[in-house]
This record gives sequence, C-alpha cells and structure tokens, in this order.
Amino acid sequence: MPRLTIARIASDTLLGTDVYQHEVISRASDALPPTDWQVDDTVVRSLRSPLPGTHRLPLGKLTTAPAAVRRLAGRALYPREAVVHRMSLELPPSPHADVLTLHDVVAWKFPDESAPVPAATEEIRRAAGVICVSAFSAGEAVDLLGIDPPHVVHNGVDGRFFDAEPVSAPELERLGITPPFVLTTGGASERKNLAGLAEAWPIVHRARPDLSLVLTGPPHPRRTALFSGLPEVVLAGLVDAELVPGLIAAAEAVVVPSLYEGFGFPALEGMAVGTPVVAAATSSLPEVVGDGGLLVGPDAPSLAAGVLDITSGDPEVERMTARGRARADGFTWERSLAGHAAVWRAVADR
Repeated sequence: MPRLTIARIASDTLLGTDVYQHEVISRASDALPPTDWQVDDTVVRSLRSPLPGTHRLPLGKLTTAPAAVRRLAGRALYPREAVVHRMSLELPPSPHADVLTLHDVVAWKFPDESAPVPAATEEIRRAAGVICVSAFSAGEAVDLLGIDPPHVVHNGVDGRFFDAEPVSAPELERLGITPPFVLTTGGASERKNLAGLAEAWPIVHRARPDLSLVLTGPPHPRRTALFSGLPEVVLAGLVDAELVPGLIAAAEAVVVPSLYEGFGFPALEGMAVGTPVVAAATSSLPEVVGDGGLLVGPDAPSLAAGVLDITSGDPEVERMTARGRARADGFTWERSLAGHAAVWRAVADR
C-alpha cells in the first residue's frame, strides 16, 4: 500500500499558509482513499515548543545546516517507503520521494521577509515534485530558481465563506467598527503595499467622509505607523477566524493593495462571500480575481479611485460581484486536493 507523509511545523494560527496546510491535511485521506493509501501527519516542533506534535527537532540549527546534514535528518525523520510532502522549506527533505509546496519566492525577493533557507534552492531542484499555488508563482520559481516547471494547483476557499451572513451590529461595535467600512486583511510586510493604501486613504476620506477603513491582522509597527492619525481608520488586530467571513460580508468592499502575492486568499474570500473586491493588478491577483473584481494600479491615486468606484453604487459593481461569486465556485479545496493527489500518485508511481 502506498504511503503519504505530510510534514509540517507545529502552529497555533490559521493565517495564510497555515490555512493551506490545514485544508490539505484534513482532506488528504478523502483525496487518497484509506483503502488505497496510508496517510500520516508528521508535526515537527522545536525543542522548546509547547505546541503538540509528533517529533522534536532543533529547527533553528537545522534550517541553516548544510544540504548533506539536512538530508541525513530527513532520512531519520521520514519513513523510507513514503511519499513525503513538506509543508515548509525549513523542514529537511526526504531523500527518497520529496514533494514540496512553494507558495511564492518572496524570501528571495524581499529583504523584509524571512531569509531563504540556505539549502532550499538545491532541495527544490532535487525534489520529485514541486507544487505552486498559481501560474504566476510557478513562473517566478522557474525564472528565479532555475527549476523545471512545477505543478500548478490553485488553492481553494473554505465553504463557510460562501454567502456568509454579516456579523451583528453588537459584534462590530465590540471590534470598534462603525459601518459603512471597507476592509483590508493580512500582514504588514512591504509587499502588502499598506504604504500605498495609507497614501490613498486621505483621498478617499475627502470624497467619502462617512466611510471608514478597517485593517485586520497581527499587530505590526509598520501598520501602526502608517495609519495612526489617519481619519476613520480602525486597526482591529487579529480577528477570530470564525468571525472573518461575517466581517467580510459586513464590509462595503475588500481592498487588496498588494504589490506581490503568491495567490491572494483575501481577494478570493471576498469574492466567495459576495462582497465587492478591489485589488492591485499585480503578481497573481489578476489570475485569481479575473473579471470578478476591480483591478487597479498599486499606486495611491489608482487605489483611491478603485475604492471610490467600487463603493459608488454603480450597477456594474453588482454585476461584477456576481461574476466574482461565480468565479469563486471554481476554487474548491476538493479540486485542489484532486490536483495534489495527482502529484502524489505520479511520484509514487516513479
């Protein structure tokens, strides 16, 4: 019986790549029926981590170790006969049937992101299978890392986002939010282009003083510095994952100003909810949004015009949002896992 080992680093959050890991792990057995495959979940934690897991490793030292040392660690960690799908480049590779997901190449391109694992480029080139979550990311990986074309398998969107009900007025009040508002979710690294949004917001506020901007995500000094003092801005912090679909549903629009995204969950989630989306026409975002959202330049005047257009009440916005909702239907985790399973089977057959 073929064996699949999904290897990940212990985490207690559900943000970005953690969402991806959760969905792949929870659905792998359905994509590979247990009568045909044995599926294992290997959860690696650092030596002092309080999080639950199956193995402890000196992750800090292992991340920077030479490639030969990492291969030895992988030989000791993973079952010899298994196809091993690594969810993180920090984990050591399997010396036998190594599959990995490369969400993006931001570690190689943006200095304020975590530095790339020194051995990662060599390991990616040696892998039996590489999955990228967008055609854009696959092209970037080929151009920057010199690898063979990876398998493109789009992410999905959780079913609870589809047609979610808006959160209640008391819940919005608890979060310090007063409607109407537009919503931006996610991190605060430079590629997220919060600087462009901060420059755009006073333009929006002058035209729509009734509208507020709500930003969610883990507290970050860059976000605070950019938006503190701007009018009608709410820094809501890290919102409980269960509230996110309803918060999107309560918004007038979702704004995704990023300069660079490997995929773009916030745009897809907004489309699934049925909330208008305005996104920068950069990186993978046009691939995900298509004609289901308003694509604009990432500069401040274009972002401001996009926010004003999408909240204007123009009937075309409603038609565009309907296209976005229909487009989101195609981004299912079932379809994504079918793509993953095809890669796992191909590697096992080899």
